[in-house]
Amino acid sequence: MDYFLLTTSILCLLAGFVGSVVPAIPGPPLSWLGLLLLKLSRFGADITCTWLAIFAAIVILATVLDLFVPSWFAKKFGGTKAHAWGAAIGLLAGFFFLPWGMILGPFLGAFAAGIIAGNSGKRSLKAAFGAFLGFLFGVGIKLASCGWMACFAVKNFNP
Repeated sequence: MDYFLLTTSILCLLAGFVGSVVPAIPGPPLSWLGLLLLKLSRFGADITCTWLAIFAAIVILATVLDLFVPSWFAKKFGGTKAHAWGAAIGLLAGFFFLPWGMILGPFLGAFAAGIIAGNSGKRSLKAAFGAFLGFLFGVGIKLASCGWMACFAVKNFNP
């Protein structure tokens, strides 16, 4: 049973990296599940419940930031509330057109909302670029959290 948990743990940790880039797969939660499975095996005896709770908080924070950062970046790049709402709606609409919808959704949503609200094309394009950078930032946050969990798992692997 321990080898099954170990194998599943490794697969979850690797899937976490994939899920950090592919929007349809929840990357950080899968990596956290990998840590939990490692703890449940005899190979992860050094992993404490405190560390699992800390990583759970990091996973929640990374997931929430990933949802809100594109619209926040759109506002920071000179976008209006319409741009920010457009980026958020574009992100949600992008779920239906995976994987490209998740990548282009915030960009197109912010741009379209800005045009509809009567902003100039240049301002809308700048805000849309901010939304795209926000998406990239979210991917970076997810990759960093998965990397930290994977390093922690390797460090605490106890054969």
